[in-house]
Amino acid sequence: MKTLMTAAALAACASAAGAHYGMIIPSDNMLSQDEGRSVDLTLSFSHPFEGLGMVLEMPEEFTVTHEGETTSLLDTLEETQVMDDAGFATEYRFERPGTHVFAMTPKPYWEPEEDAFITHFTKTYVSAYGDDAGWDAELGLKTEIVPLSKPFALWAGNVFQGIVKLDGEPVPYAEVEVEYYNEDGSAAAPSDLMITQTVKADSEGVFTYAAPTSGWWGFAALNTAEEPMQYEGEDKAHELGAVIWVHFEPWATQ
Repeated sequence: MKTLMTAAALAACASAAGAHYGMIIPSDNMLSQDEGRSVDLTLSFSHPFEGLGMVLEMPEEFTVTHEGETTSLLDTLEETQVMDDAGFATEYRFERPGTHVFAMTPKPYWEPEEDAFITHFTKTYVSAYGDDAGWDAELGLKTEIVPLSKPFALWAGNVFQGIVKLDGEPVPYAEVEVEYYNEDGSAAAPSDLMITQTVKADSEGVFTYAAPTSGWWGFAALNTAEEPMQYEGEDKAHELGAVIWVHFEPWATQ
């Protein structure tokens, strides 16, 4: 089994405040027939709880996968502002029912504070027309979180489980950072330590988290690539993030 370094050493040099995340946020993650046939998606690299944007360059890849077929959407992206910084947006029209998985591979980002490069392989799942087939689809990314709980149709307070994989293999005891997308700025953390929460996977790479409130939650499993990257002639660590965004619904009362 390959020996993996955790991102703890990298995180130690960063501030105690929130982490940065690759983000793909659709306008709707459960599209019904009476809601239209398309969703808007925004792509960014940001601090979701604090609402602080970072520059996202044009990704290396942006795709949608449905029933095992992957299609590039890279040429549909248009520049936009997300959290007052550079991001991208697109509209996707659904032709068939079922689960569609949107995935982004960004260009490696140089983070001076961590003295390392960062690449967050980011994805989110959207169900079209009431069909949840394919909700556990694995894309075969360099690193990814494969859902063990359906990544939509979750109530706030429900548990979300996923398995962290790197090169197709589970990562034992992987650290997973969890952060809420504080979109309207109404959430307040009593301590910086609670902006980004951390859970550890078990020996099979499986982690569990119960979201305390509705909204978008990001899960990022961080490992360090075996091969460093070059920066100004020096070897630098390369953080590989497996990121998934999951929406939790408010409890419905009558």
